[in-house]
Amino acid sequence: MGQEQFNAMLSVISADIAKMIVQKKNISEKEAIKLLYTSKVYAALEQEDTKLWQYSTPMLYSLLEQEWESGTIRYPDV
Repeated sequence: MGQEQFNAMLSVISADIAKMIVQKKNISEKEAIKLLYTSKVYAALEQEDTKLWQYSTPMLYSLLEQEWESGTIRYPDV
C-alpha cells in the first residue's frame, strides 16, 4: 500500500474511532480527538507495519480503553 493510500485510510479510521469515543465517553469531538491523538494506540496505528489499521473500530476502541485503564496495551492474536 502506498503512503498516500495509507494516510487516506488512517484519516477514515481516526474519524470513526473519534466518533465512537464521543459516543461512549459523552465528550466533545475536540476532547475525543485529543484523547485519540495522544494515545499509544494511535502512535502504533500511524505505523503501517503494525497492521493495526486492519482492526475494526470496536477493537481499536477496546485497545484504547485498555490503555486508559492500565496504561498498557495487549494486542490480541488475530
